[in-house]
Amino acid sequence: MRCHRHSVNSALTLTALLIVITAEAAAAAAHGHHGASILEVTDYNPISGLRNRRFSLAETVLRLLRSGAAERHFTAFVEQYGKSYSTREEYLLRLEIFAKNLVRAAEHQAADPTAVHGVTQFSDLTEEEFERLYTGVRGGGGVAAEAAAAVAVDDGDLPEDFDWREKGAVTEVKMQGPCGACWAFSTTGAVEGANFIASGKLLNLSEQQLVDCDNTCDLSDKSACDNGCSGGLMTNAYRYLIEAGGLEEESTYPYAGKRGECQFKQDSIAVKVVNFTSIPINEDQIAAHLVHHGPLAVGLNAVFMQTYIGGVSCPLICGKRWINHGVLLVGYGSKGFSILRLGKQPYWTIKNSWGKRWGEDGYYRLCRGHGMCGMNTMVSAVVTQVS
Repeated sequence: MRCHRHSVNSALTLTALLIVITAEAAAAAAHGHHGASILEVTDYNPISGLRNRRFSLAETVLRLLRSGAAERHFTAFVEQYGKSYSTREEYLLRLEIFAKNLVRAAEHQAADPTAVHGVTQFSDLTEEEFERLYTGVRGGGGVAAEAAAAVAVDDGDLPEDFDWREKGAVTEVKMQGPCGACWAFSTTGAVEGANFIASGKLLNLSEQQLVDCDNTCDLSDKSACDNGCSGGLMTNAYRYLIEAGGLEEESTYPYAGKRGECQFKQDSIAVKVVNFTSIPINEDQIAAHLVHHGPLAVGLNAVFMQTYIGGVSCPLICGKRWINHGVLLVGYGSKGFSILRLGKQPYWTIKNSWGKRWGEDGYYRLCRGHGMCGMNTMVSAVVTQVS
């Protein structure tokens, strides 16, 4: 397992930041309201803290704003992430959203105590903006009907820990930017891994070709079509690549972060896709296919990812039916670090497409064995042709 010392230290700092904010706001409130209290993330029983809090979300946000605590930390956030707002009105709007997200991060911390939640580069976005701009799976749960079911693989003798990054099958973490094209990054990651296993060569493949050129629709749901930054499905993208002939490298078709005219050239094809399969929802089978066949494209519910800093995410409740984000499953571990010492959690290692400043150097660890956040409902593998 790779060390995430820097990410965990940053996570603890940001957790401390939330503690300071809630304490500052509580002190300010107590000055005029004896005995008032707000949600704290230091409670040894955070769920009890959630149940017993005295302020509504709106009241808590208002106290954060009035105390000045939210703006002090918002100023640091703006500087850290290079944010800029064109008008005073926009600044005040983003400040209010930031304050709401501080409370939301504390709520996520209570509901997901084996991870660390706090301030991220998305802390000035509403939930709706975040989902529209930084996720992108469109079509709900389940792998497309036309995907052939994968043949069962022997899962009785798998290694305790496994990571395709250590074997050279995974490219560097990429950045999709404010473009709902996660489906394209999930697709290229699966194709990159499959091609590495088939050929021994790790190529950095083009998401932009998919964003510009792929309009394929799901055979069973004609409304679920690949549509650039407005979303798509990995299985649609596989079918497009089979029909188009293949995928170019990033160097010949670089990422632009927005949809443009299709510039695909047949003579620049680097990898050909010949087939794809759906993987059963059984997580032992998912692990076996991962080990034997390479990184897997996965869809999941990203609701806890907007505030995720590090650790093993294992929320008490996370919807499994609303799948909105495409990622790449690259490995698993048997004993993940638990920030709040609530036990060692087995986990999946997931490559995201929000850059290295997010999560654990761009990666997400999600607890294994629970179908957490629907991660086992939309899993697919791809087969490439060896030249």
